[in-house]
Amino acid sequence: MKPRILFLGYSEVGYECLSLLLSRGDNVVALITHEDNPAEKIWFKTPAVAVREYNSAIRNPHSAFPAIPIFAPASINTPEWFARICDEIRPDLILSVYYRNMISERTLALPRLGAFNMHGSLLPKYRGRAPINWAVLNGEPRIGMTLHKMVRRADAGDIVDQQGVDIAPRDTAEQAFRKVLPCARAILSRQIDALLAGTAQATPQDESQATYFGGRKPGDGRIQWTDTSAQIFNLIRAVTDPYPGAFTDVPPVGVSLATPGLRGTGFQPVNPNPSAPARLMVWWAEQIAAPRRAAPGEILSLSPLIVATADGALELTRTEWRGAPAAPLQIGQIL
Repeated sequence: MKPRILFLGYSEVGYECLSLLLSRGDNVVALITHEDNPAEKIWFKTPAVAVREYNSAIRNPHSAFPAIPIFAPASINTPEWFARICDEIRPDLILSVYYRNMISERTLALPRLGAFNMHGSLLPKYRGRAPINWAVLNGEPRIGMTLHKMVRRADAGDIVDQQGVDIAPRDTAEQAFRKVLPCARAILSRQIDALLAGTAQATPQDESQATYFGGRKPGDGRIQWTDTSAQIFNLIRAVTDPYPGAFTDVPPVGVSLATPGLRGTGFQPVNPNPSAPARLMVWWAEQIAAPRRAAPGEILSLSPLIVATADGALELTRTEWRGAPAAPLQIGQIL
């Protein structure tokens, strides 16, 4: 009997790795995944798609292969789910690929062949959430995937294999993701037989080199114009479409800004209860030299739209207004 694999995963990395196992005929006995969040833009294939494709292909009365069940519990760290994994699913091997929840130690200890995770960085760097977005935001020239043993601490287990790829200084996070995606399948292809045989070799991580980054929220895309042009440009490309995007807020119609270089007394709401600020989404920009000395965030030109940074300027080449109607932008205004 082939070893029983419990696959926990999400994202297109999960889709690719699970598709590999299914194409090999490995004994995947269940998928535990997440429900798609209606507030999240689902621009990627998921492991559930791979299982539905597989189940559809084998759905005939003469098939020797059972359909693979799909579960999406809020947590598997409950007594009920522990019992279900232990008594019903009975995994010999747990594979986690972009699964978003922590897994309890007692669940990790269940499979006789161990529990392993595919993480989207070259560990020990960029442990934690959204490693590709963080790497792009920090201007990293190289990213990768790492297969490692699962332990109590996130992404801290011994490394089985890893593979990296160079990314360009103008790559968006999605472009970087597309470049690194094949690394996950290549790693799993190299190591799956050893994992199933219980012979995979692993090397402890160098804790002195470890870095950790938390999850990112849409609000983290706020542009700080006191940053350098390179820092802001990296933020824009790290969170541009299909991610939530970088942005700067502008007061709504009826509200003016206190801005050097503009006439008036500054913040003067016409309505005592003005609506929320309008939000200018910045989907792309180009770094340029500032045409003159200016304060960070100062609008230097309207057409094209150019805004000063700490050390230069950015030409905002692709933008979108959201929220309340904005007062017309003015040269000299500080964002």
